[in-house]
Amino acid sequence: MDINDIRSLVTVAGLVTFLALVVSTWARRRRSAHEEAARLPFVGDETEDVNAGERS
Repeated sequence: MDINDIRSLVTVAGLVTFLALVVSTWARRRRSAHEEAARLPFVGDETEDVNAGERS
């Protein structure tokens, strides 16, 4: 086994790992977690509204 065989194995292992992560991320069972994360920027903090009025 020479260095090129090792490089090929590492490349294939990296590709398999990447594909496994993509499949895991886009799985249907993770849909609710993605929807919840998508709503995070729109969730307001009530203390921000109170403190904004005090700074004016």
